[in-house]
Amino acid sequence: MRELVEFLAKSLVDNPDQVKVNEVEGERSVVLELTVAPEDMGKVIGKQGRIAKAIRTVVKAAAARQGKKVVVEILQ
Repeated sequence: MRELVEFLAKSLVDNPDQVKVNEVEGERSVVLELTVAPEDMGKVIGKQGRIAKAIRTVVKAAAARQGKKVVVEILQ
């Protein structure tokens, strides 16, 4: 899942070298913390959060196929 989020984010931003994904294991789920350059934050979130929602939907669907629960958080 980490590679999927990293690939999607790098495809959207102007500074792909500043994209970082941190994976935090929980008891029942995995949290993926996405960090991008401040000037690329709008590109990852999108208008009214549409791109962020789309990223979360794709990751959630891929995780469901593996029987996992994954949450994507976008950090500044």
